[in-house]
Amino acid sequence: MSSNRVVAIIPARGGSKGIPKKNLKPVGSYSLLARAIKTSMASKLIDLVVVTTDDEDIKKEAEAFGASVVNRPKELSEDGSSSESALIHALAELQSQGINPEVVVFIQATSPFIRAEALDKAVERVLSGEGDVCFSAFETYAFLWKDGVSGAEGVNHDHRFRPRRQDREPHFQETGAFYVMRAKGFLEAGYRFFGKVLTQEVSEQSGLEIDNPEQLEIARALAHLFPVLQIKPGSIKALVMDFDGVHTDDKALVHSDGTESVTVSRSDGMGIEMLKKAGIPMLILSKEPNKIVSVRAQKLGVEVLHGVDDKLPVLIKWCKDKGIELGSVCYIGNDVNDLECIEAVGWPATPRDANPAVAAKAAIIVSKNGGNGAVREICEIILAQLPEGKKA
Repeated sequence: MSSNRVVAIIPARGGSKGIPKKNLKPVGSYSLLARAIKTSMASKLIDLVVVTTDDEDIKKEAEAFGASVVNRPKELSEDGSSSESALIHALAELQSQGINPEVVVFIQATSPFIRAEALDKAVERVLSGEGDVCFSAFETYAFLWKDGVSGAEGVNHDHRFRPRRQDREPHFQETGAFYVMRAKGFLEAGYRFFGKVLTQEVSEQSGLEIDNPEQLEIARALAHLFPVLQIKPGSIKALVMDFDGVHTDDKALVHSDGTESVTVSRSDGMGIEMLKKAGIPMLILSKEPNKIVSVRAQKLGVEVLHGVDDKLPVLIKWCKDKGIELGSVCYIGNDVNDLECIEAVGWPATPRDANPAVAAKAAIIVSKNGGNGAVREICEIILAQLPEGKKA
């Protein structure tokens, strides 16, 4: 089996008149593009995730979240350019690199609530030969109408007769979120619907597609119902935090006497307090030797180990002493000296402004920057997954 048997391609051009830089707009903790990438990577059957774009900012975002990038030509990035043209170009570029997928998964970043499970079901159906194309759709019993010569006319029903829902035939509404296609058939046809076409049913709530600012705000309001990462209740049992760049904005004010001061967020303290009441063990683990780290930890009432150059052995010992498995630990860090810990724990997290190499390894990227509520947000995420009896 080829290591790139199934390739996901996400077209994400920079130009968008309705919402400028739409693909980079945040919905919940992640941009639309990041949500599409992380969901694709959560799939068990997708081997490679590719973003095709003409925009440098989108390219940087894609690479930060671990996707490969195909540079999309300007002539294929205009308002009138079809998605098919971008897919065909990307497949040609991949072929030049020796990558010839059997199945291509066309994913639209403007549909923020795609589920990896739905992707896998659709991919499996195409891989198994059940169909040549499988696209996301939700079941609807809606009465559709059109304007006719003599007024409104029923499209999918006789408007002179109103049968009950249980007596009506359901239809399926295309969401536009994803299309799974046999690659060879797609290249031969040149369009996304060919051969035997199947629908992959998804929930109506997950079918939102963002085309205007109002839909973006609706998506943001619903984001907590559709997290990119599904955290099973009780999965996170401890929180370990870096200090600089997590509790702070990674800046320090140096005074004339050589002492330093940093800025922290008061809201972080409330988040820490809630987790303390819930009985969640916490540790600040920092390379910074400055006593300001211990002063802040004492203020928060949290264990602290600072001046630590090699963090992982210390983290392992702390977990052993507490009787906590690394797989149950959430570690939030922002820079390359956190990488070993990030890779060792079950729930690696970063602030929004973390180093790209670290963010690429994170399971959770909070929407706030370090020193500006990142700790509060990760505390709320951990609190939300606790059994009801343990929440403060």
